Amino acid sequence: MAPPPPTSEPNSSTVQKVKSNLVLRSKWAELNGAMGDLGTYIPIVLSLTLAKNLNLGTTLIFTGMYNIITGAIYGVPMPVQPMKSIAAVALADPSFSVPEIMASGILTGATLLVLGVTGLMQLVYKLIPQCVVRGIQLAQGLSFALTAVKYVRKVQDLPKSKSLDQRHWLGFDGLVLAIVCVCFIVIINGAGDDQHHDDEQESIHQTQVQSRVRRAKRVIFALPSAFLVFVLGVVLAFVRRPRVVHEIKFGPSSIEVVKMSRHAWKQGFIKGTIPQLPLSLLNSVIAVCKLSSDLFPGKDFSVTSLSVTVGLMNLVGGWFGAMPCCHGAGGLAGQYKFGGRSGGCVALLGAAKLVLGFVLGSSLAHFFNQFPVGILGVLLLFAGIELAMASRDMNTKEDSFVMLVCTAVSLVGSSAALGFLCGMIIFVLLRLRDWINGKPINAIWKHEGPDEQV
Repeated sequence: MAPPPPTSEPNSSTVQKVKSNLVLRSKWAELNGAMGDLGTYIPIVLSLTLAKNLNLGTTLIFTGMYNIITGAIYGVPMPVQPMKSIAAVALADPSFSVPEIMASGILTGATLLVLGVTGLMQLVYKLIPQCVVRGIQLAQGLSFALTAVKYVRKVQDLPKSKSLDQRHWLGFDGLVLAIVCVCFIVIINGAGDDQHHDDEQESIHQTQVQSRVRRAKRVIFALPSAFLVFVLGVVLAFVRRPRVVHEIKFGPSSIEVVKMSRHAWKQGFIKGTIPQLPLSLLNSVIAVCKLSSDLFPGKDFSVTSLSVTVGLMNLVGGWFGAMPCCHGAGGLAGQYKFGGRSGGCVALLGAAKLVLGFVLGSSLAHFFNQFPVGILGVLLLFAGIELAMASRDMNTKEDSFVMLVCTAVSLVGSSAALGFLCGMIIFVLLRLRDWINGKPINAIWKHEGPDEQV
């Protein structure tokens, strides 16, 4: 008997899953959500482009592809952010140039890929208590918010990562503009509620005037606030310096393989990879997995897949000069805050990056150098607050205590690794105290996974 013909059901189911992951829940809301991560992305990438000659066009092309692929895989607005610790080292150290940046990104990616493939990342995820992860999230969220306030209050020299004089009240990048943008977003988005009004409480019999007022409210509350604020920034960038149009050249930047010496690999590992790894493990993989499970209960996330995708992104793009990238809980929180609910949200952002990367290339840096930094601060402020609010689910005083110790040390010491270490020590000491007081041994290390969260 002849064997049955091969079935195409697995391929068909994969295609259907990808299509489902990329379906936009609401066009305006998803477009608005795509703007939620730009407050982090633009300042870091622009700073490295101006200070270290990072290839902006290549970075836009590769991160655009990453956005589309991760959106198709996960079906949520999974962010693609620059690795912040590596960027900080590059901006602070004159000798840390593009080869060192790429080497540190590749080595970080390789480490995460090994941890994911071997299953060690899943073991780490199970051992780290939720209160410690919440402490890292709270610290990162507050750090974003503090940076955002700094962007709003003071003039910034992004290439040197320094704050200068106090920002003027008036002007195209003044305090009044930033305050108006904050008020506008709060009025439209509120505190992040999904529903702005209760339709069930509406009266069946309405006057014509009441009906028009209610329809007007619906239109106002449905406005894509972050998108409109970003468009305002684009307009003001051209108004501030109209000649920037002549500095923009059409055509993609040349994509070349970065040559990395033995010295670059050594410096990249010592100065870049070692400080970046704790942040990538905690905020880019573990915290993202926790937050994703909180925001999207019906979705299935694993630290293994997140670790593998971060690893592959850097093992591919790092050789060609694309900024080292990772996922980030802050980016996910920001995109969710502004309405991102599907993979189509980041796919839209990725498509925009690809178009800009291929059409304008690195010359786009001249334009973004004129973009109002205060507006970027406004977007970053809401992303940070949304991430910090994930820590509100601590139900016991002990868990809150561990979380706040972890947060305080992370912020004061400017190190997520140090905060994590102190949080774990405090957590173990508290559990040891419970054991001494006679608490059953099986309850000493209680860890809530995504399936156990409410």
